[in-house]
Amino acid sequence: MDFGLVLQADPPASRVISLMKRAERNGFTHGWTFDSAVLWQEPFVIYSQILANTTTLKVGPMVTNPGTRTWEVTASTFATLNDMFGNRTVCGIGRGDSAMRVAGRKPNTLARISEAMKVIRDLGSGREADLGGGTVVRFPWIAEGAELPVWMAAYGPKALKMAGEEADGFILQLADLYLTEYMVKAVKDAAVAAGRDPAEVTICVAAPAYVTEDDSPEALAHAREQCRWFGGMVGNHVADLVSKYGEHSAQVPDELTEYIKAREGYDYSHHGRSGNPDAQFVPDEIVERFCLIGPVEKHIEKLDALRALGVDQFAVYDMHDAQEAVIEAYGSRVIPAVNG
Repeated sequence: MDFGLVLQADPPASRVISLMKRAERNGFTHGWTFDSAVLWQEPFVIYSQILANTTTLKVGPMVTNPGTRTWEVTASTFATLNDMFGNRTVCGIGRGDSAMRVAGRKPNTLARISEAMKVIRDLGSGREADLGGGTVVRFPWIAEGAELPVWMAAYGPKALKMAGEEADGFILQLADLYLTEYMVKAVKDAAVAAGRDPAEVTICVAAPAYVTEDDSPEALAHAREQCRWFGGMVGNHVADLVSKYGEHSAQVPDELTEYIKAREGYDYSHHGRSGNPDAQFVPDEIVERFCLIGPVEKHIEKLDALRALGVDQFAVYDMHDAQEAVIEAYGSRVIPAVNG
């Protein structure tokens, strides 16, 4: 199993770079950041420095979207980094929840994501692409052997189907075992129905991880509070699904939708941050199901279960008060045990 580290692009950028360097030293293979132009600093600028200061780490957004940059600009940015550092990027893409809403726009449609994935992947891999209206372009400077995988974030049934049909990878932002099994199956089934080899779709589960010294009530309570924000972030996507499919729908499992009934609103100024006051509606059970918390042994147990469900990468959301400690614990004890 590969391991990734997910950070926000908060200033100073030097700290983001330092944590990514630490992650590579500890056996992490991927470094991801949020991509929301108003809330955080520009990630692609930071990726250049991460790549320059690491050797093998692959980087990318979790996730970008097709609405805040034109597609040829996105593709060119990735392709430039790959030309400089050797095919070490992944384009994670989704609807643009925070990036679009904070700018007063609606998240992108699936049709737009589908079109953008094709253009970005083709241009970033050195092929021609139609930008619309018959305008076909190709980067004349791109080197032979260039490649740009595109991984799609999804929750809902139509998005899961599209990920299986079209994406190189599937990003699931929660680590609940039941929902992971349900959604990975949906993606793989869609890949098979589209005539694809399902093994070609990389499965990445992303969620907060918080390692405690023991399983005392005090330690676990603190870990839950440090990770409760994640249930609020996922709740934004779930609320969109409920508004589209209803509270109880055969299209979306109740295990995903039930917990947001007490959700009252969301302020993106606290997005993805521990102590988010808009996440107080998230019950302890959901924090424990969606995240990895507890002693090292609990992390290893859940990661083994995720791998058995077909997960190829676990990406650690490292937004809490123990960033270095979690990286070190994973590097010294968790990753060796899982991949031993």
